[in-house]
Amino acid sequence: MRILVTGGAGFIASHIVDAYVARGHAVEVIDNLSTGRESNLNPRAVFHRADIRDAATVEEIMRSGRFDVVSHHAAQMDVRRSVADPVYDASVNVLGVLTLLECAARYRVQKMIFASSGGAIYGEQQTFPADETHPTRPISPYGVSKLTTEHYLYYYHAVHGLASVSLRYANVYGPRQNPEGEAGVVAIFTSKMLRHEQPVINGDGRQTRDYVFVGDVVRANLLALDRKGCEVYNIGTGIETDVNTLFRILREATGSGCEERHGQGKKGEQLRSLLSAARAASELAWRPEVPLYDGLVQTVEYFKRSSPHGTPTGG
Repeated sequence: MRILVTGGAGFIASHIVDAYVARGHAVEVIDNLSTGRESNLNPRAVFHRADIRDAATVEEIMRSGRFDVVSHHAAQMDVRRSVADPVYDASVNVLGVLTLLECAARYRVQKMIFASSGGAIYGEQQTFPADETHPTRPISPYGVSKLTTEHYLYYYHAVHGLASVSLRYANVYGPRQNPEGEAGVVAIFTSKMLRHEQPVINGDGRQTRDYVFVGDVVRANLLALDRKGCEVYNIGTGIETDVNTLFRILREATGSGCEERHGQGKKGEQLRSLLSAARAASELAWRPEVPLYDGLVQTVEYFKRSSPHGTPTGG
């Protein structure tokens, strides 16, 4: 297959590029390197430094590439930035997607695989774990933009015949995760512990998340290549872990002597997020394979290898 991966220099998508290339697919990458890093790029993938909002450039890439599949991972992914500047969030996460979809319809792309968000789309959950029928009531512009894209994908499937698979990720962690900024508590805690700095737990630390290893997410993206229609799947473990527990596992794995220090809670932060991946198990034959402890140890080892001070050189 000929596959275009947007955001392919980033944390999750760069691993997906590696897997697609290893399977023998011809892969091209679009990334503006605003958060992705050149060191993450697979040398066997063709790289285009471009912004998905640049319609003329995107059109030329898709016209000449004649892709079978677009794997869309480029995004404005900071929830807090989306709250502070919803117009910017929509310019990337909605208008940028529409640029891709219009080109996909024009140049007969067969399928789009979309990196959606289980936590952000469902908002404050009513039932645990949430399956794909759970009410979608996002409480951030970021969540609204992800849900909006899913609706557009349904439209382009109904009107243009574009197949799509939306993968609603739980909290993804693993090697190459960027410790800078607000996202990625595993990367933030790990990098601070390895630098002998003091991490701070927001609030009482009893807020829970469903942490899924990036390697398991990659397998879901490989399996999605064979799906037809317009499908939506949760990609999570069905196991919730609170931040205090996460902190203690990482402290053990890093050998850090830091205290368990708590700070002010963050306004609007979800208290619990937990996904059911039963549909992915039955229809994609996907199940998470990497236990949290093992995945965290692999992540810590990556951070240790990446620089003398434990700060990764790839994002």
